[in-house]
Amino acid sequence: MSKEVDNKSIVGRWFTEFWGKNCDLNVVDELAAPDMLLQYSLHEPRRGREDIKKFMTGFREAFPDLNFWGTADLIAEGEYVVGRWEGGGTHTGPAFSDFLVGSLPAATGRKMNFTGTTVLRVRGGKIAEEIGLDDGVTALQQLGLIRKV
Repeated sequence: MSKEVDNKSIVGRWFTEFWGKNCDLNVVDELAAPDMLLQYSLHEPRRGREDIKKFMTGFREAFPDLNFWGTADLIAEGEYVVGRWEGGGTHTGPAFSDFLVGSLPAATGRKMNFTGTTVLRVRGGKIAEEIGLDDGVTALQQLGLIRKV
């Protein structure tokens, strides 16, 4: 297999097992580099396996039905894999203060659904970076953290 095919396979598993409906945090130890960078506009950047697990644990406690899925085939070139996705969830859990622009009190019942594009860098069979551009404004409006003008 080519490096690109291998890298797409790794990223496909990551999207399914980490971001998918049934998150398995063991995949972080298996597929993420020890100092992996996870960066999206809604949250502070995360670095390292334990920080990434802590982030996802809190995100899924606040949004128990959190789920993201691919909306197009993955594209790979060298170390990089690009994926488009859609997803979201309903805030039925504890208060959540991880958004950069504000916090949610417990169990607001608010739903978010938004899209994005993510670029991942795979080195030596491990994900070194996941940097995403998301439609965070839509999510934040749906959650009532910013208003439409």
